[in-house]
Amino acid sequence: MGWHVTVDRGRCMGSGICAALAPELFELDGERSRARSPEIPPGETALDAADSCPALAITITDGAETVGPRPD
Repeated sequence: MGWHVTVDRGRCMGSGICAALAPELFELDGERSRARSPEIPPGETALDAADSCPALAITITDGAETVGPRPD
């Protein structure tokens, strides 16, 4: 079973960091990022992208548990 990823486009500032770190998972759509698919394979790349988001617009969940962004 994979992880579920969402990008809060209201919070996203379109920095493109997620798309640069994980182009297979995220892309810029106009001035905002979006996930290429709502279901993604678990992995460090997705967590790095969520952790690097300056607007904290990316949320990754595994069932009911939030796995990203990781707490400091």
